[in-house]
Amino acid sequence: MFDTAAQLPALPHAPGVGYKPQHFSEIMEDAAPVAWLEIHAENYMGMGGRPLAQLRHLDEEFPISVHGVGLSIGGEGPLDPEHLARLKHLVDWLKPTVFSEHLAWSTHDGSYFNDLLPLPYTAATLTRVCDHIDALQNTIGRQMMLENPSSYLAFAESTWSEPDFLREVTRRSGCALLLDVNNVFVSATNLDYDPKAYIAEYPLEKVGEIHLGGHDEDEDDHGKPLLIDSHGAAVVDPVWALLDHTLALSGPKPILIEWDNDVPDWPILAAEARRAAQALTKVPA
Repeated sequence: MFDTAAQLPALPHAPGVGYKPQHFSEIMEDAAPVAWLEIHAENYMGMGGRPLAQLRHLDEEFPISVHGVGLSIGGEGPLDPEHLARLKHLVDWLKPTVFSEHLAWSTHDGSYFNDLLPLPYTAATLTRVCDHIDALQNTIGRQMMLENPSSYLAFAESTWSEPDFLREVTRRSGCALLLDVNNVFVSATNLDYDPKAYIAEYPLEKVGEIHLGGHDEDEDDHGKPLLIDSHGAAVVDPVWALLDHTLALSGPKPILIEWDNDVPDWPILAAEARRAAQALTKVPA
């Protein structure tokens, strides 16, 4: 278990947004109400150029959260040592405030799948995930946060609920958690459970960051609602309501607006951040 000295990540309890290069000038001119930024690690693993130059400027003004999407924490094989080395190089020079990854897998037999695939919650999965988190935290020399997935199916062999599984992962590995409220809403709709009951079971005391994003609406083969976590639209009202419910239980947290596809102009993204700021004003410190 990595020695985290019981410290949770320390982003400000304020809105952040996923950084996109087309917003660089507007962010540097006036980012309000955005207080911090998130980048995807894999976009900044090169050795130079405009992306890293812009990131250096942003790092002088904002706390940075680095979010990984390609480590395959839940994969059967060991973590890719080359990917780990590139990530360590990025973390060593940027020194971000926090680093996070997903509870998912995306690699098998040397192949990489462009998706974050779900896991059965079993004792074997728990051991594998914790081993990979230990390898990651020891390599980068810091605590990570693990994000709950969007789910479209459930595994018959699962012996843990997702909140209990994540709680045990934090106990064994010393990692913190990233709670994606939109993912909770998507999974609850697709798997037909109460999202508030999920939040009630979730180890909110381990949460260092909350994510919000948009999703697409579809139907399955039986005509039932099917939500797709797309990060390509505004946050819907039921997800904002679930955020309010979560914050009432957890207290204030850093809140990120994710918008990775069909990225809007800056004023639209800033408006989503202002709504997150308003949600935080309703929560006692």
